[in-house]
Amino acid sequence: MPEIKFYKHDPLPMEMHKVKIVQKLNLLPAKERLEKMKEAGFNTFLLHNGDIFMDMLTDSGVNAMSDNMQSAMLRADDAYAGSETFYRMRDKLEEIFGIKYVLPTHQGRACEHIIAQRFVKENNCVIMNYHFTTSKAHVTRLGARVEELVKDEGLIEKSNLPFKGNIDLDKVRACIEKEGADNISYLRLEAGTNLIGGQPISYENMKEATDLAKEYGIVTVLDASLLQDNLYFIKTREESMKDKSIREITRMIADLFDIIYFSARKFGFARGGAILVRDEEMFHSMEDYITMFEGFLTYGGMSVKEMEAMIIGFDESMDMDIISQGPQFIKHCVDVLDNYGIPMVTPGGGLGAHINARQFVDHIKSEEYPAGSLVTALYLCGGIRGMERGTLSEERNADGSERIASVEMVRLAFPRRVFTLSQTEYVIDRVKWLYDHRHLIGGLRFVHEPKTLRFFTGRLEPVSDWPEKLVEAYIAEFGEDQ
Repeated sequence: MPEIKFYKHDPLPMEMHKVKIVQKLNLLPAKERLEKMKEAGFNTFLLHNGDIFMDMLTDSGVNAMSDNMQSAMLRADDAYAGSETFYRMRDKLEEIFGIKYVLPTHQGRACEHIIAQRFVKENNCVIMNYHFTTSKAHVTRLGARVEELVKDEGLIEKSNLPFKGNIDLDKVRACIEKEGADNISYLRLEAGTNLIGGQPISYENMKEATDLAKEYGIVTVLDASLLQDNLYFIKTREESMKDKSIREITRMIADLFDIIYFSARKFGFARGGAILVRDEEMFHSMEDYITMFEGFLTYGGMSVKEMEAMIIGFDESMDMDIISQGPQFIKHCVDVLDNYGIPMVTPGGGLGAHINARQFVDHIKSEEYPAGSLVTALYLCGGIRGMERGTLSEERNADGSERIASVEMVRLAFPRRVFTLSQTEYVIDRVKWLYDHRHLIGGLRFVHEPKTLRFFTGRLEPVSDWPEKLVEAYIAEFGEDQ
């Protein structure tokens, strides 16, 4: 977006849209929030949305649609096979990415499932800059493993490095030499890296990594779910890209990969997904999985109305004015909290503002889930639903011990075009209050623990009566009705 100058105010990020449809929010009193948290098993995923004031759990499927996206839904061709809506979507994706073959899916994890089914073999490994929960689960379910080779600097929470999602090329080469190219299912790069703070990867690093993979004949895969944020960072932070348009950068990135997949719940502002395959023979080797697991090849489990909306959303994802608002709001939130002395992941990345929970509640041991505890506390003290991104999101080791996460974070997602700056200031205020009262926060333990992706549906309980004491202190500060 253009930099808006103020006459009597310091510069602030500005919404480059006007609001035409609104949804009423509900702020329950703190004592009621405590009861709702107990009913949800101290898992924010299990809260009812009607009991949440600000839902910052994710940007997946909850981004605001534009007027043009909503109006496009009226032209949807609701055919089981051969829908013209699909061909319009396919043509738009080819226009943007330069890849002809498209496999539609109902969302991003379906893409991961199909790619894993096609390429992953038992005892193989998949190289990634960093994993996402579902991308890793699909690999390990098939008896393979993930090698996370992000540069060491990417795991340093507080820094000013512009591309903390970059993969370590020396580690990649060493891994290939050790494993043998035939035992590597594919190289997957995530742009940007969700679980380490939405941190971007540079175009230069993507090119060097894919060149290395091609040297050994290894398939290259791009997870483009968070691509719109990554495009913004490449254009604003990578010197060689500053004079190029978003569309030019997108095509340059696309040309590096054999396969590109994305969740349209993120990229495209709608609800669905797709796999783009460069090689025709490879495409045909994957299409049976669509009809088996997703639906026919021209809808892939999606509503055609959503497909029409995402066609417009793809174009909007190429608009710098549109894709810049999220990163700028996130930067504002991160910078203010950082200035308050609150441990944040810096610099601000895409997707959301990330709190370093390991430092925020450094008195809680990793086995009692610091980030999960902080997420609980944030809902109790403000009605804000964030997401735990730490040890709770990991799976246990084979011997039953906890796999301690490399980073322990709370993500405050900024769904695109949803929240205002005043709502952002409310979040900042409540996080600051909570930090000043962090000694009241305690740990959690499981009472129901699913084996896979336990953070979605597991239930926990506090290790003491700390939630009651925290709510008591909050009411003393803000009153009964807050």
